[in-house]
Amino acid sequence: MAVKVLVVDDSGFFRRRVSEILSADPTIQVVGTATNGKEAIDQALSLKPDVITMDYEMPMMDGITAVRHIMQRCPTPVLMFSSLTHEGARVTLDALDAGAVDYLPKNFEDISRNPEKVKQLLCEKVHTISRSNRRFSAYSSPAPAPAPQPSAQPAVSSLGSSPAPRAAAPVRATATPASSTSPAPKRKPYKLVAIGTSTGGPVALQRVLTQLPANFPAPIVLIQHMPAAFTKAFAERLDKLCKISVKEAEDGDMLRPGLALLAPGGKQMMVDGRGTVKILPGDERLNYKPCVDITFGSAAKSYGDKVLSVVLTGMGADGREGARLLKQGGSTVWAQDEASCVIYGMPMAIVKANLADAVYGLDEIGKHLVEACV
Repeated sequence: MAVKVLVVDDSGFFRRRVSEILSADPTIQVVGTATNGKEAIDQALSLKPDVITMDYEMPMMDGITAVRHIMQRCPTPVLMFSSLTHEGARVTLDALDAGAVDYLPKNFEDISRNPEKVKQLLCEKVHTISRSNRRFSAYSSPAPAPAPQPSAQPAVSSLGSSPAPRAAAPVRATATPASSTSPAPKRKPYKLVAIGTSTGGPVALQRVLTQLPANFPAPIVLIQHMPAAFTKAFAERLDKLCKISVKEAEDGDMLRPGLALLAPGGKQMMVDGRGTVKILPGDERLNYKPCVDITFGSAAKSYGDKVLSVVLTGMGADGREGARLLKQGGSTVWAQDEASCVIYGMPMAIVKANLADAVYGLDEIGKHLVEACV
């Protein structure tokens, strides 16, 4: 059965071009188009598409507001189009927080210069998110903001200078917290926590990291598949929301407790036994930049059995070979459970390879990290 897609964009050219690209795939059917957010909501309710592609900047109602309404009234996987700028990153992160599953750069030059590559990427994304848990998952609601601390800045849902209002969480009779499939962890003096993720990762990382106290006893490294233009904005966002500190990693940074270092997009991040972070150019032979396997592998070499690694939601199998190296050294590997994943790809690869020491629901992982690290 073909994947039914609703295309939303105020640009007639872009709307037609996206529709043409998708319609050329016999396994995809464009069932409708909309020119603004209000039309998008009406079309989503009447056409019940499997996937919605959504622009941000539109008249009458912007894309983020439309996504929030759609998630409340008819939860549907949404693919956002965004610009590769700091503002584009901010908008995209807000859209993901509102409930969108994934994003693609809105680049007219690429459409003209590499039409086949654009077609392949767009169709792959549509097929992937059509199989996501977004439609029925309890995690389609925006990630909750942590309670403000007395001496801290208030949590914000955007990277703007003032806090933005958050949408109320949708009410669903079927929305129940994912339960653990593993016992509570044993305490251990870990020297490093390493977390790898992809599709669905920005919201998942926010859910996990906002549960950690400011005095969390272990250094943390984060590997999120993300373009180079986005990681700085994402690190800034997390730093504002979390009690721990979060920054985009730079070459020469030192690991320290209570600090999470986010691998920069387009590059690779490694750690050494002295606690120094190395940032290397992205290798064109590697599919992912940053790559979870690369960081996990360096952690295995440097810290032996003192690493606690976590693989969260994402498509593909990045992290599996790095986790294998960690396991061989005696370190611990956790995987997110299927029910709470947006895309059960990377964690599934860990579980199927028998590498997972524990499998936890998303909202349990932060709590268990606190319990495990001494």
